[in-house]
Amino acid sequence: SVTVVSYLSTQEAGLTNGTPVEMSSPASASSLFNRLQLDDDLEGDNRDPYAFTETRDLFVTVDDPKKHVSTMETYITYRVSTKTTRVEFDLPEYSVRRRYQDFDWLRIKLEDSQPTHLIPPLPEKFVMKGVVDRFSEEFVETRMKALDKFLKRVADHPVLSFNPHLNAFLSAKDLNKRQGLALLSKVGESVKQVTGGYKLRARPAEFCAMGDYLDTFSQKLGTIDRIAQRILKEQSEYLTELREYGTVYSSWAGSEEELQRPLEGVAGCVSTCCGALEDMSENMSQDFLPVLKEYVLYTESMKNVLRKRDQSQAEYEGRLEAAILRKQEDRTPIPMEVEKCQDKVECFNADLKADWERWQSNKRQDFKQLLTGMADKNIIYYEKSQAAWESLVTLLQDKQTEDKTSETN
Repeated sequence: SVTVVSYLSTQEAGLTNGTPVEMSSPASASSLFNRLQLDDDLEGDNRDPYAFTETRDLFVTVDDPKKHVSTMETYITYRVSTKTTRVEFDLPEYSVRRRYQDFDWLRIKLEDSQPTHLIPPLPEKFVMKGVVDRFSEEFVETRMKALDKFLKRVADHPVLSFNPHLNAFLSAKDLNKRQGLALLSKVGESVKQVTGGYKLRARPAEFCAMGDYLDTFSQKLGTIDRIAQRILKEQSEYLTELREYGTVYSSWAGSEEELQRPLEGVAGCVSTCCGALEDMSENMSQDFLPVLKEYVLYTESMKNVLRKRDQSQAEYEGRLEAAILRKQEDRTPIPMEVEKCQDKVECFNADLKADWERWQSNKRQDFKQLLTGMADKNIIYYEKSQAAWESLVTLLQDKQTEDKTSETN
């Protein structure tokens, strides 16, 4: 028997397809969301492609994680909800449960059947035992958001969203991964047959620029991630010390009647600062770092497509050179397989360019929201801390006035 446990008591509303988690915005007048108009400087083709919902006909959401406990294993499943008007689906709405390995199956199938396209990354499967509890509420919710984003990106893609494997993933009650679907595009089959026997002469300049950008971008993200991890660790240590620091003042106030109010005021300020710091650290660990990791994985996915494009070009160049030599020797016409290789390269080039533009557009939107949210959280932290200490100054001044009045009387 399998025991199913509802994992999260409350869930956030479904995320807008392909966009990062919406950062909370306070009512404070200093909120960046009230002061910045992020999209005013964007051209029309750079605006959020998911803002105009009337052009979309496939909506997906991943939520409601549940823990399953059996004698053989313990695992988490997620509810995958679908609403659509597409004729490829038999029903307008579906609700199925999927576990991580099902998402992994889908990504592998998409990569095999659509080799010329950029497949969005999944969150990393393995976690270090003893370091991260993969059944903790925080881990499960972070993974759920990442799976939701992955599926939304696939569902919003003009080609991937029509893949039959996605249809099966969204609609089939029981996903038979062993048998799978008898689907591999001709392009996919031919790419799988490409071996290392061909050597690329020269990558075109525009694709060289892509490769250079990805190398630099991934290095910068890696550096930011490492520093952010250290900051998070230091904040955690500081928070522990700060809590102990506040407790000392509370204890002291109990044995010092004349200083009780000021000491309790200091303890209250420290407690407020602890809460504000905890909120800021939580934002970094649950919203900021996951986006960085997603884009590190995204760059690896893009590099993989770029390598496959290079292999395809190398195959075409090798076959073309061999065909030209044969033609010079015995006037043999250029075989059809060379033309097919050329078509494959052109298909790779067109699909890669289109996906590159889509990725860049999404990246601009994601990082604008991410950095704005980070700035807003920092402002909230310092405003709360400042307000707490200013209230203490007022309390101390009032206490001083009371003491003078008592001395006069």
